[in-house]
Amino acid sequence: MLIRLIGLVTIEPDGAPPQHLSSAQAQVAFARLLLERAGGTDRDQLAETVWPEGLPDTWASALRSLVSRVRTFVTTPQDRPGATPLVSQGGRYVLRVPHDVAVDVEVAETALAEAAEAYAEGAFAVAQQLAAGAVSNLRGSFLPSHEGEWVNAMREQLEELRLKALETASLSSSALGDEHHALRYAEEAVRRAPFRESAYRCRMAAHTRAGNRAEALRSYQQLREVLAEELGIDPAPETEAAYLELLRTPEPRPPVRQLACLDPVLMGVFEVDHRMPVPRPCSLADHGCVTHRMSSSPAA
Repeated sequence: MLIRLIGLVTIEPDGAPPQHLSSAQAQVAFARLLLERAGGTDRDQLAETVWPEGLPDTWASALRSLVSRVRTFVTTPQDRPGATPLVSQGGRYVLRVPHDVAVDVEVAETALAEAAEAYAEGAFAVAQQLAAGAVSNLRGSFLPSHEGEWVNAMREQLEELRLKALETASLSSSALGDEHHALRYAEEAVRRAPFRESAYRCRMAAHTRAGNRAEALRSYQQLREVLAEELGIDPAPETEAAYLELLRTPEPRPPVRQLACLDPVLMGVFEVDHRMPVPRPCSLADHGCVTHRMSSSPAA
């Protein structure tokens, strides 16, 4: 079973149609209960998450109704009669899901950790695949119809996760010589975080790996201008070191154009055989050439 929290909140049971949770309040309640299922969620904190602008007068009964809706959403035909995966214990709500359930944001977090480890070990193909999978799982918005302190904090965490996945995918692609994907992931990281130096360094690495040092230097200059104009700071020492390394690296020379090899067999067609006699020019008379007389055809 797969549960998606990015985009439309969905449960995708094995071999059954997906189930969607359309209510914005039910979505945010389910998301927090799911992500905090290890220790449970305090009832008051859940209420503040659902109503971030202030609790309604009848919030206790409204919360019970909302929890009942979530309980119906997560209950499956495989559950025993009377059993429920969402219970209340000591002022906390605890959601129990099977161990084989996969949650998209948790899958992405695990994949990214494994990608970083694979990259450190030099397994760049594995790192690229894992990081690209994390990027794919994080496509979309987290609870776009809801606001609040908890939702905003989760969005920041997921955005940081997404950026790290993009950077790891870019660096792994550069190490593999996959210039197209290296630059594509780096460009997206820069676009999403225009002040993030590590994203610019990924773009510099992608251009360098593609043999385009001028674009790599231009990317550094762009970062330097953005930081100076918007934040009033200089690039970090790590970025400066990457820039100085670029300056020390010689500009790659364009490949020397090689002349096509001439086929000696074909060239023999144009060679003059000096053993053959040189033909004399024709001397013409009224009745034709007198130098090269035509042999008469034998009588029939």
